[in-house]
Amino acid sequence: MVPAAPLLPSLLLLPLMGRPLLGAPGQGVGTWSRFARLPYPQDQLFLHDTFPDGFLWGTGSAAYQTEGGWRQGGKGPSVWDTFAHRPAVPPGSGPPGPAGGDVASDSYNNLFRDAEGLRRLGVSHYRFSLAWARLLPNGTAPLNPAGLAHYHRLLGRLRELGIEPVVTLYHWDLPQGLQDAFGGWANPVLPQLFCDYAELCFRHFGGQVRYWLTMDNPYVVAWHGYGTGRLPPGVQGGPRLGYRAAHHLLQAHAKVWHLYNDHFRPTQRGKVSIALGSHWIKPQHMSEKNMKECQKSLEFVLGWFAKPIFIDGDYPESMRSNLSSLLPEFSEVEKKYIKGTADFFALSFGATLSFQLLDSHMKFQQLESVSLRQLLYWISSEYNNPQIFIVENSWFVSGSTKRDDAKYIYYLKKFVMETLKAIRYDRVNVFGYTVWSLLDGFEWHRGYSIRRGLFYVDFQSHDKKLMPKSSVLFYQKLIEKNGFPPLPENQPVEGTFPCGFAWGIVDNYIQVDTTPAQFVDSNVYVWDVHQTKKLIKVDGVFTSPRKRHCVDFAAIRLQVSLLQEMHVTHFHFSLKWSLILPLGNLSLINHTLVHYYQCFASELLRVNITPVVALWQPMAENQELPVSLAKYGAWENPETVQAFVEYAKFCFTSLGDYVKFWITVNEPSVKNLTYTAGHNLLKAHATAWHLYDKEFRRSQKGKISIALQADWVEPACPFSRNDQQVADRILEFDIGWLAEPIFGNGDYPQVMRAWLHQRNSVDLYNFHLPYFSEDEKKLIQGSFDFFALSHYTTTLVGWEKEDALKYDHYLEVQMINDITWLHSPSRAAVVPWGLRKLLKWVKSKYGDVPVYVMANGIDDDQNMVHDKLRVYYIQNYINEALKASTFDHVNLQGYFVYSFNDKTAPRYGLYSYIANQYEAKPSMKHYREIIDNNGFPGPETPEQICPEEIALCPGCHYFRTRKSLLAFISFIFVAFIVTVFFITYYSKRVERRYK
Repeated sequence: MVPAAPLLPSLLLLPLMGRPLLGAPGQGVGTWSRFARLPYPQDQLFLHDTFPDGFLWGTGSAAYQTEGGWRQGGKGPSVWDTFAHRPAVPPGSGPPGPAGGDVASDSYNNLFRDAEGLRRLGVSHYRFSLAWARLLPNGTAPLNPAGLAHYHRLLGRLRELGIEPVVTLYHWDLPQGLQDAFGGWANPVLPQLFCDYAELCFRHFGGQVRYWLTMDNPYVVAWHGYGTGRLPPGVQGGPRLGYRAAHHLLQAHAKVWHLYNDHFRPTQRGKVSIALGSHWIKPQHMSEKNMKECQKSLEFVLGWFAKPIFIDGDYPESMRSNLSSLLPEFSEVEKKYIKGTADFFALSFGATLSFQLLDSHMKFQQLESVSLRQLLYWISSEYNNPQIFIVENSWFVSGSTKRDDAKYIYYLKKFVMETLKAIRYDRVNVFGYTVWSLLDGFEWHRGYSIRRGLFYVDFQSHDKKLMPKSSVLFYQKLIEKNGFPPLPENQPVEGTFPCGFAWGIVDNYIQVDTTPAQFVDSNVYVWDVHQTKKLIKVDGVFTSPRKRHCVDFAAIRLQVSLLQEMHVTHFHFSLKWSLILPLGNLSLINHTLVHYYQCFASELLRVNITPVVALWQPMAENQELPVSLAKYGAWENPETVQAFVEYAKFCFTSLGDYVKFWITVNEPSVKNLTYTAGHNLLKAHATAWHLYDKEFRRSQKGKISIALQADWVEPACPFSRNDQQVADRILEFDIGWLAEPIFGNGDYPQVMRAWLHQRNSVDLYNFHLPYFSEDEKKLIQGSFDFFALSHYTTTLVGWEKEDALKYDHYLEVQMINDITWLHSPSRAAVVPWGLRKLLKWVKSKYGDVPVYVMANGIDDDQNMVHDKLRVYYIQNYINEALKASTFDHVNLQGYFVYSFNDKTAPRYGLYSYIANQYEAKPSMKHYREIIDNNGFPGPETPEQICPEEIALCPGCHYFRTRKSLLAFISFIFVAFIVTVFFITYYSKRVERRYK
C-alpha cells in the first residue's frame, strides 16, 4: 500500500490562472461571483502546504491596551485616559464606560517579560505602537526623556533577540492636550502636528525600524471618535464631522510618508504604510444588485482610505455620488500628494471592526462574514495587486477563559489557512502575518470582557505574569513549520480490503407495501364494457383464495433491483417491533408483515445480498416500541426485557433461516436514555444473545451483536491535559457506557461511576448508575460476535466554558467547532480521520474484536452540488477505514453507507426520490466503483484474487424447513418407481407364459 498523490492544488489552480495580475477600482466586484464558482468541496478543503520562504510571522500589541503606567515616567493623558475616567453613569441613564487601561497588562514595567514571550514564540517581527503622550506629554514639544528611554530599551531588546520591530506611530491614543487645544482630528492643524511627532520618532528610532505604520484603522478614529462618539474623544459630531476628521487623517498620513520618503528613506531604508481595517461582506442573494451593494460597503469602509492612497488620491466614486456635500474634496494638488503614499498594503482584519464597530448602514442590507481570503482577493483585484502585510488578525475568547483558548485557536487556524490559500490558489501577494495580540489587555470598547492575547494575564495579580495559552503552542508549531506541511497520515492511500469484506448499505426501515396483488384477491369482478368501462365487484361472490407468494410484492422487486444496481454484498435494515407484535406479546401477530420480511430476505439471498437485520431501533414515536410497552415505562420497566426476549425468539424462529447476521439493538441513543433504561437494555440484549447462542446458532449458523452509535470525540486543545480528560470522559459516557459491560469487564466504566459519585456529592443532582449482580455481569460480558458501530462525525470538546449554549453543565464539557472543517447543510462536521481514530480506540479498548462500520453517511440539501460533498465523504471515510485496517491492524470486516434512499431517510440517500421515481445520485455510482475495486487499488497494488462466493440457494430454505414433507414425497416417489417396476416385470412374465 502506498500513499496516493494529492491532486487538489493543481486541480484548483487551473481554473484560476486566467485572473489578471493587475486590478483596478471596481474590479473587486467580481470577487463574489468568482468564489461562488470555485469547485466544491475541493476549494473548501484544508490545504496542507507551507508559506513562501522568508514569510514574516509576528504578533503585536497597542500601547494603551497593554502598557499601563498611565502616570509613570512623565506620561501625559490621552483621550482614552480621559474617556475611561469619566464619572460613573447614574443608574438607568445608560451603559457605563469600560474600565480603563491605567494598569492593563503593565507592559511599561515588564518590558523584558514581554520580550521573553516573543522569544518563546519564535516570531520574526513584533508590532507595537508608540504612546504619543508618553513621548510628547502635551502632544507637542518638549520631549519626555523617560518615554524616549523606554522605547530605546524595547527596541534594543528586540535587536538582541533578532526580532524585527513594526512600529505604529498612532494607535488611537491622541494626547488629550491636542484634543483640548485644537479639537483633535477635526482641526486641519493636526496633520502638521502629527508630522512633527513623526519626525521626532524617525530621528530617534528610525535606525532600528524598517517597517513604520503611520496610524491604525482611521475609520474607527474618524467615524466613532468624531461621528458617533462611541469611542474617544467621544465627539458626537455626526457624519459631516466624521468625514472631515477622516480627511485630516489622510492628509496627516500623506505628510508623514513624504517626510520619510524625502528625508529618512535614503539613510534608514525603511518602509512606511498605514494600517487599514476592514470587514468582509457577502450578498444576501447572489444577484448583481446585491454584489454591487457589497462592493459599495467595502468602498465606504476600506476604500474610503485605500483608494486615495493606492489609486488616485480621491475617494471612491460611490461615496462621492452618495454623500454629496457631506464629503470633503481634495484639490488636484492634494490628490497627487496623497496618491501612492504607501510602500505596502497593511491590513487589519478581525474582531475589532467585524461585527462590532462597523456602522450598520454601511452594510447596505448585506451580510457580514469573516472570510479573510476573499477580502485579500478583493484588495488584490481592486488596488493593483499590492504587497499585503497582515498587521492585525485574530478573534477573541470570553474574558473568563484562562489558558485553553480553543475557540481562539480555530479562528486563528482558519485565518492562517485562508491566507495560505490566497497566496497559493489566488496568487495574492501576502508577505507577512501578525497575530493579535501578544498578551491579554484592555480591549477598547469591550474592556476586559474578552481576551485576544496569546499569553494569559491575570489582571487582578500584582506581578502580571505571562502564562502561555494553548494558542501559544499552536502558533509556535505553525511558525516552526512555516504553515501546514503535508504529513503522511493526511495523504490518501492506495490498497484494497481483504477478500470477503462486507460492502453494505443501510435503510433504517425498508419500504413495506403489503397491498395484495390481483392474483390473491378472492373477489369476483365484472367488466362494464358498455358504460363505465371499469371492473365492478360482484357482491357475495368469492373464489377460493390463493396462497400469497413473494412475487406478489412489487415493492420488494423494485428495492432489490436498486440494491443489485449498487453492487453491495450486504443490506442492513431494522424490523418494526411495534407492527410485528402490536400488543407487545404473541397474542397478536402480524403474519402478513412477517411474510413480507421473509420474502424480502429470501429475495436478497436470491441475488446474493446478505440481509443484516436489527430487531429494534429507537425512533421518535414511542421509540418504535409496541404501544403497550411504551405506555408503561418503556425500557424503564423491567418487563420490557422479557417482552424483547420473547419477540427476539419469535424473529429467530420466523426469519432465522433467511437471516444470518443479527443486530439486537441498533443505535440506542445514549442522549435519550436514562441509566435505568440503559441497564435494562443491556440485559435485554445479553439475554437475546444467549437465547440465540443456545437455541438457534447451531442450526442457523448466524452471528449476532449490538450496534452502537460511536462518533469520535477529540480534545479541542490538543496540548491540554484538561481537554484530553474531558474527551476521555465523553467517550466513556457516549460509547463505553454500553460497550464496556459487553466487550469489557461486564460492568460500567469506572470513569462513569467516579464522575457520577463526584457530581452527586457536590451538586443537587442524584444520578444513580445501577449495579449488576455477579450473575448479570457474567450474562452480559462477552455477549457479542462482533463490534458494530455507527459513525457520522467528530466533535471537539474542552473544559473551559466559552459558549453557554454549547456547554454541558452535567458533564462539564464545552462543545467547540473547528471552522476549518467541512460541514454538511445540517452542520455535521466532515472529519474522515475521526473514523480511523475511533477504530484504533476500539481496538485498544476491546482487543482484536471483528468490527463492522454499520452506518456512515452525510446529509445533503437535494442539490447535486452537495452530493459532491457526499462523494468526498464516502471516498475519504473509506480511505481512513483502509488505513485503520492496513496500518493499525484493526480487524475491520465491513463498511455500510447510510443511507439507501431519500424516501426513507430524506437528504441522506444514495438514491433520490422525486415524483415516485428513484434516481441514482453520483455518490451511489462512486460507491459502486469503490465496491467493484474492493477499495483503492493503484499501479503498485498487488493483484487480488478472491475465491468466488458460492451463490446461496434461497429455494433450499423451503425444503430445509419442511423435512417431513420432503421425506414423505421421497417415499411416495420411491414407492411409485418400485410399483412401476414390479408391474412391468410381472406383465412381461405373464406375456411369456401365454406365448
